[in-house]
Amino acid sequence: MISLTPLDLVLAATLLVALATVSYLSQLGIHKQLLVASVRTTVQLLLVGVVLRALFATSHIGWVALVGLVMLVVAGREVLARQRRGLAGLWGFSVGALSMFVSSFSVAVFALLLVIDAAPWYQPQYAIPLLGMLLGNTMNGVALGMGRLTEASHQERGTIEGRLLLGQTRVEATSHLRLDAIRTGMVPIMNAMAAAGIVSLPGMMTGQILAGSPPVEAIKYQILIMFLIASGTGFGVVVSVGLTARRLFDERERLRLDRLR
Repeated sequence: MISLTPLDLVLAATLLVALATVSYLSQLGIHKQLLVASVRTTVQLLLVGVVLRALFATSHIGWVALVGLVMLVVAGREVLARQRRGLAGLWGFSVGALSMFVSSFSVAVFALLLVIDAAPWYQPQYAIPLLGMLLGNTMNGVALGMGRLTEASHQERGTIEGRLLLGQTRVEATSHLRLDAIRTGMVPIMNAMAAAGIVSLPGMMTGQILAGSPPVEAIKYQILIMFLIASGTGFGVVVSVGLTARRLFDERERLRLDRLR
């Protein structure tokens, strides 16, 4: 593997500086956010590198679980922040975090125990990157699905209440909205799967090839990851949309949009 020097990274950073300059001169208004995001990426990844180096040296299940919990909490917060009309209070965070826990963690444990068969199964070299990829992609799907459902419920309030007046249950009155929200949440991963290998070379496979792994082995791992991500995202979106739809109604099946932010 060809090692990168700090100078190599500085050269790459000049491209972002050039883009920020173009944004400033063109009055696009994204130069500050772009620079802040670049600094955050650098600092966060360097810190992660330090944490992972220490974690790989210990391989203790308690530390692995703690890192996974921190990742879940941050992902839950990001889900809430990405929605314009999320659930109010702790519900917005709890529904997203619970959905990702049920989907991403269960899929990760399944893969570690039955597919990868690492020894021990919680070996951080495999567990942390796998969980990170699952959480990152599931987070996007859950945020899109929940956001789509809450926005559509707000826009179609009259239609939903009309269906309720006609005798439909809350499940029947929102069935079309829930289906649309689930499809919306699944769009990114389905597009990624459809374009993989033809339009784009996925990041994990590219990274392994650059690190010197045989292309066929890298491709097999990428296929595995795509299947796991699709499954985790699908389960996460279904659970989050279902819980969100349930929260939008009270025990008398009345639509409660006051439960949104």
